[in-house]
Amino acid sequence: MDAGVPISGPVAGIAMVVIAQDGEFVTLTDILGAEDALGDMDFKVAGTAETITAMQLDTKIEGLPSEVLSKALYQAKEARTAILAVMNAAIATPRDEMRPYTPRIEAVQVPKDKIGEVIGPKGKMIRQIEEDTGAVLDIEDDGTIRIGAADSAALEAAKELVMSVAFPPEPELGVEYEGEIVNITKFGAFVNIMIGRDGLLHISKMGGGSRVDKVEDVYSLGDKVKVVVEEIDRNGKISLNLPGAEPTAKREGGDRDRGGRDGGRDRDRGGRDGGRDGGRDRDRGGRERSDRGGNRDRDRDKSKSSDSRGDGNQSRRPKHRNNDGDRGREPARSGGDSGGRKMVSFEDEFEG
Repeated sequence: MDAGVPISGPVAGIAMVVIAQDGEFVTLTDILGAEDALGDMDFKVAGTAETITAMQLDTKIEGLPSEVLSKALYQAKEARTAILAVMNAAIATPRDEMRPYTPRIEAVQVPKDKIGEVIGPKGKMIRQIEEDTGAVLDIEDDGTIRIGAADSAALEAAKELVMSVAFPPEPELGVEYEGEIVNITKFGAFVNIMIGRDGLLHISKMGGGSRVDKVEDVYSLGDKVKVVVEEIDRNGKISLNLPGAEPTAKREGGDRDRGGRDGGRDRDRGGRDGGRDGGRDRDRGGRERSDRGGNRDRDRDKSKSSDSRGDGNQSRRPKHRNNDGDRGREPARSGGDSGGRKMVSFEDEFEG
């Protein structure tokens, strides 16, 4: 009861012996080793004030009258009651809580789909828990896990580890954690801040403002480091920083740089868009004007070329419109071809 074991009531025991001599019987209470060896019947009785909970009896004689046995058991009850009175004077009921160094067993329940995570690959996780705490774990198929430990500290530590694996806690933004470096890459170190949760400490955040070329120049695997949770993205990835360091988004020049980059991109985008759009518009305009002009020239050349081929591919003067808009009539000639122009088609030259 002093240990805090939750029993229903105190129990005491007493050793008795019956000695037979010439048909007479004597019952002795609280015997010694010699009396036990020389007696004809020895027995031990244990129980509460109301009932017997256990009894053991050895006899060396062929028989024993019932009234002798009844008297011996009644005598044992009187002795047991006297012992219980002394015990109640010291402590009447069990303590509300068990003593820290009381061995104990406690059962916890986890979801069935989490049993594999508690065991771990090839039993790695359960062995690690047992080695770290000194407790012993027994897992049932229904998710019941019995944890046995020599003291409360070991049991609570094992229980916390089991529950953190089955129901992993969520890290909190801005909270400082002490973790262990479990992996090193070119761009940073991964720090285990709680069971099943690692975060990235980027290499740019390790030098306290100074450039770090290699993570190994600052940290090694297994190093203990204090970190602060700086960001958790939508996929649950954790970004870490060193305690006391300014958050990445608030570092000096960070906002200006970010704004400058955004603004520069906007200005560049505007310039590029404007240049592209303006250039396209100007080019389109130029091409359209050029195309229209070129089309008119080509149409004119085709018209003149067809007129030239009309009479046996001989060159003729172009036909002109008169004031009435009529076509097909040649202007009047005066004194030969010296005053007029002769139109030549490239097609005529190629065909010739």
